[in-house]
Amino acid sequence: MNESSPKNDNRKFGFETRMIHAGHIPDAVTGSRAVPIYQTTSYVFDSADYAAQLFDLKQYGNIYTRISNPTTAVLEERIASLEGATGALAVSSGMAAQFVALMTLLSPGDEIVASRHLYGGTVTQLTHTLQKLSISVKFVEPGDISAWEAAISYKTKALFGETIGNPRGSILDISKIADLARSKRIPLIIDSTFATPYLCRPIEFGANIVVHSATKFLGGHGSSIGGMIVDSGDFNFSHYPTIAAPSPSYHGLRFYDTFGHYGFLMKCRAETVRDVGSCISPTNAFLILQGVETLSLRMDRHVNNALAVAKFLKGRPEVEWVAYAGLPDHPDYALAQKYLPKGPGAVFSFGLRNDKGQARENGKKLIEALQIFSHLANVGDVRSLVIHPASTTHQQLSDEELTAAGVGPELIRLSIGLENVEDLIWDLEQGFFAVSR
Repeated sequence: MNESSPKNDNRKFGFETRMIHAGHIPDAVTGSRAVPIYQTTSYVFDSADYAAQLFDLKQYGNIYTRISNPTTAVLEERIASLEGATGALAVSSGMAAQFVALMTLLSPGDEIVASRHLYGGTVTQLTHTLQKLSISVKFVEPGDISAWEAAISYKTKALFGETIGNPRGSILDISKIADLARSKRIPLIIDSTFATPYLCRPIEFGANIVVHSATKFLGGHGSSIGGMIVDSGDFNFSHYPTIAAPSPSYHGLRFYDTFGHYGFLMKCRAETVRDVGSCISPTNAFLILQGVETLSLRMDRHVNNALAVAKFLKGRPEVEWVAYAGLPDHPDYALAQKYLPKGPGAVFSFGLRNDKGQARENGKKLIEALQIFSHLANVGDVRSLVIHPASTTHQQLSDEELTAAGVGPELIRLSIGLENVEDLIWDLEQGFFAVSR
């Protein structure tokens, strides 16, 4: 081939090209350009020997949609490409993604060290659900590296944090924690739901495993629930018995020896998801793919709208504080510039002034007066959303846990959508008017 030819098999395609094409070629039988929905439970085997090889993990292919599915496989390959990972696994929800990753890594008696700035449901899962399995957690202030190091013991088998903390919007110093994790030979797990791979790719900063609630910005339309586990492939699991030791359910198969850098994900898929049953439906995988195809365009608009709304709120007399790392006075502004140069997402919080102890009541009035913002328990929608976390998403936490997470009665969380920003500001203005009446 002429060296001046533009044809190059080693070309690295851009983010937008990959978010549209990665993981899929037109269907060989029908020529379908869009990803087909393979809405089936199971698959015909070519022969008895082929079936035996599939069940023994000696042959790649589909057995049952609880384990794998062609539609879901496209979503997995696409997200892995966008994150710069060795592979990905799609599951039924973001909470399932966390649970599957941790259940695959940990054994009874193990510990997790985690950031205090986490989604309330995650705190509950780490604190209470895993406790039933004799797995414990130590929470630390995310910005205090010495606290992370002090909390690590010989029992610690994972570090866990969120790129953008929910709901206070703190930014995790991923590189520093990754350096610590590497020195201790412990994998770092990052929930990057609010960032998406468009705004931040934690693996580039040293994270080993990334999880997402694909329900949020990846899908983007509030129509489908799903989760993703993404593996960098660069962590040496040879000293982790859960991954490296012989598997009783596969006649002594050693996942790390057999599958190498893909061993963790294979263990997640072939054992944990197989046995827990937390698979994503093919239709939800298809719908989330539709969102991924416009991810960068939506995230740019989300971020631009969020910054404009945050600046508006900063100037309101009814507002005590605004926690958006895109504002220069935010304590994590420098970290946001490092890890999220395109913008620190579109989910942030603000606090109403607690005049005469009326913050909780005023929050209720504000939310009920809004006309464009929808009051519901979700984020990452094309529509703008609002909620009062202390009484909803974080209500299962004790007062002490709420305080530790920085969730007070005055806190209102916004998820800024794609509407005209002038209309969003108008809606908030008339909401504040209702509060003042």
